Amino acid sequence: MIRTAIVTRAIDPAALIAEVASDSHGATSLFLGTVRDVNEGRDVTGMEYTAYDAMASRELAKIAGEAAEQFGGVSLVIEHRTGTLALGDVSVAIAAAHRHRAPALDATRYVIEQLKQRVPVWKREHYADGSREWVDPRASAAMVSKP
Repeated sequence: MIRTAIVTRAIDPAALIAEVASDSHGATSLFLGTVRDVNEGRDVTGMEYTAYDAMASRELAKIAGEAAEQFGGVSLVIEHRTGTLALGDVSVAIAAAHRHRAPALDATRYVIEQLKQRVPVWKREHYADGSREWVDPRASAAMVSKP
């Protein structure tokens, strides 16, 4: 079971977990990306996400297919939200379930890292001082590889 979507509604993590649930799965991994209150020392009040929907949907489906091939037997649901989000709102959710924990966890990590690098979704931060700036979505992925 694999499903991906670019959505404009709030993401319901419990619904994603239920979607990948199966008696044959011994592990479920859930990743939630949320809007945080500070970025690079600046107070953030919200975030705006935009996407080239057709291309983003295709690339998301490709990534899910790669994960399914690499982590055989994984059930996977991925949703990325677009629009204006408030602090704490979920911008991206990945639910992966597998017979064993390692493939479920590995699939989740693979998807988020690939998504950040390849899916054409852009974010614009809204700051407490009233300004707004576009932020490179790959920047947070690059920080993971720093020692």
